Amino acid sequence: MSPDNSWWENLRAYLELRWDMVLQDALDHVLLVLLSVALATVIGVGLGVATYRTKRPRDLALAVTGTFLTIPSLALFSIFIGIPILGLGSRSVVLGLVMYGLLPIVRNTVVGLREVDPAVVESAQGMGMGRWQRLLRIELPLAWPVILTGIRVSTLILIGIAAIGAYINGPGLGVQIFSGLSHIGGASALSEVLAGTLGIVVLAIVFDALYVVVARLTIPRGVR
Repeated sequence: MSPDNSWWENLRAYLELRWDMVLQDALDHVLLVLLSVALATVIGVGLGVATYRTKRPRDLALAVTGTFLTIPSLALFSIFIGIPILGLGSRSVVLGLVMYGLLPIVRNTVVGLREVDPAVVESAQGMGMGRWQRLLRIELPLAWPVILTGIRVSTLILIGIAAIGAYINGPGLGVQIFSGLSHIGGASALSEVLAGTLGIVVLAIVFDALYVVVARLTIPRGVR
């Protein structure tokens, strides 16, 4: 077996031996990301809706959520360990992922709502629609393509960051990566790291494709 092919053969042998474990880590990774994206979407869209009409609150929301992304994930997760209600495990990871996922959603919600043609909103107001009716029936549907793009970007970001959560005993494919790094130089170390890394790449591709499908199903052709 040539040196060029040895890593591939070792990875294949590792996957054949530990497929169930890798698959479980992948499923845990998916659930972790889905939960975090769902929470970030609720909070992010809410913040965008609450602030898009007023400059100062809007700038503050974008500044705060932008600051979250500048915090190194290892440092943030380490801080969470010292908080009794969080500590090691999924709670800290989910909170960190929600913080990292907010900016694209808040920003795109604000941009999408502000790009809605004022004439359309005024027409709806002239038809007797109230503030919330206009928001739910006119503004949010028209802003949805931009909002969905923000959710899509947030998801792809969190798929990668979620792997760091294994540093504080979080679930997911990061378990494979950190396990391999913990005994680097061992027989299966490289295979574990590759299994986790390639798994994350595959998940990112799958999620991105799913968002394309969601966009086609939820966005009318005239709005795309």
